[in-house]
Amino acid sequence: MTLLAFNKPFNCLSQFTPEPDSPAATLADWIDFPGVYPAGRLDRDSEGLLLLTDDGRLQARLADPKHKLAKVYLAQVEGEIDAAALAALRAGVTLKDGPTRSAGAERVEEPDWLWPRNPPVRYRKSVPTSWVQLTLREGRNRQVRRMTAHVGFPTLRLVRVAVGPYRLDDLRPGEWRVIDG
Repeated sequence: MTLLAFNKPFNCLSQFTPEPDSPAATLADWIDFPGVYPAGRLDRDSEGLLLLTDDGRLQARLADPKHKLAKVYLAQVEGEIDAAALAALRAGVTLKDGPTRSAGAERVEEPDWLWPRNPPVRYRKSVPTSWVQLTLREGRNRQVRRMTAHVGFPTLRLVRVAVGPYRLDDLRPGEWRVIDG
């Protein structure tokens, strides 16, 4: 069994094959390790920890929400996120596809270890930003972005830092490492 931790860069698809007419990079542009496949997904415009494995059962366990592995995200949001928005995120919000489970949500400072995004997040002098750490135990399409927008603080940048016991640690964008099992 092989398990890789990969720091997926911005504008990279969570797949090895390109999409027609898409300029986005793929995992094949970064990972030269045959036989591994992503366990879960990150959107093209999200960054951070993506796990890959050659073990189908492990892949299912890591990706399937019924196993309730905590996924930890750092989100830069538009505006100064407040206690009411954080409380709503913690309680769970109702999106178009139904209510979300309760989530861990706390305001944090921008991490000093975080790399600059390329291209940078749009800067507007009149609109401040803040950071929130979210811990989810489900994985809907674009869930973090939809949740923060629902409480009035749209996500500008999203970085996944952990999946269950696996952490991004010091991997830089585009770097990967084998995790000893």
